[in-house]
Amino acid sequence: MDKIPSQASVTSPGQSSLFWLLSDSWIMAKRSIMHIIRSLDQLLSVALFPIMFLILNRYVFGGAIDTGNISYVNFLVAGILVQMLAFGANYTTINLAVDLQKGIVDRLRSLPMASSALLVGHVASDLLRNIMSAIIVFAVSFLIGFRSTATVTDWLLVILLSLLFTLAISWLSAILGLFVKSLEAAQWVGFVVIFPLTFASSAFVPTDTMPGALRFFAENQPLTHVINAMRSWLVGTPSGNSAWLAFAWCIATIVIAAPLATWIFKRKGTK
Repeated sequence: MDKIPSQASVTSPGQSSLFWLLSDSWIMAKRSIMHIIRSLDQLLSVALFPIMFLILNRYVFGGAIDTGNISYVNFLVAGILVQMLAFGANYTTINLAVDLQKGIVDRLRSLPMASSALLVGHVASDLLRNIMSAIIVFAVSFLIGFRSTATVTDWLLVILLSLLFTLAISWLSAILGLFVKSLEAAQWVGFVVIFPLTFASSAFVPTDTMPGALRFFAENQPLTHVINAMRSWLVGTPSGNSAWLAFAWCIATIVIAAPLATWIFKRKGTK
């Protein structure tokens, strides 16, 4: 049975579809957010993972890495932030795989709801989780010596790019979540992709210290552009073309991955 709002006589079909998509997506987002609140391991990963990486890198490697005319903690924060955003957004793969494995997706498909609402809900909960993590990262960063030169405009750019980057990784993770065959695969597949990319970037060391081929890859991969852009806004380092390339990569990924994930999800439901 199709959902028909009581105002159907005064609402166009397009407006009606959009209304139900937003309404159903909000319900699915609240469901995913409740999982975050009630799941201890997700709460611990939100709080402890970025803190652990930040403190370990700050005090274990901080004295051994030359970052030029800025302190290592100021150099480090942008890299930790992007790493945390990438790993946080990867929860879409895991949570979507859980829903598929437990038959929840089949149950939801039997209801009169927008078919893409489940995907949007998982992506939205990733966005909230990453906002929480970012607040934690910055709070701890200031406690261990991070000092930003960012203006209000710079902070707004950091926030905007963080949100777009999270959405980009989340939609890519949704595609992975639709193809993995088990929960175990969902847990490691994103890690295998994201972990090398964060380390083969400008996150923890300047790229000019890397060997030739690795340096070329690190300087031209998307995460480095996102990190360089955020670092330039936070502490005033040169960004080159990284700012517009970071935005371009994030927007292009969202524009391609979001409809592709939705199409794959609908297609799997017809089999």
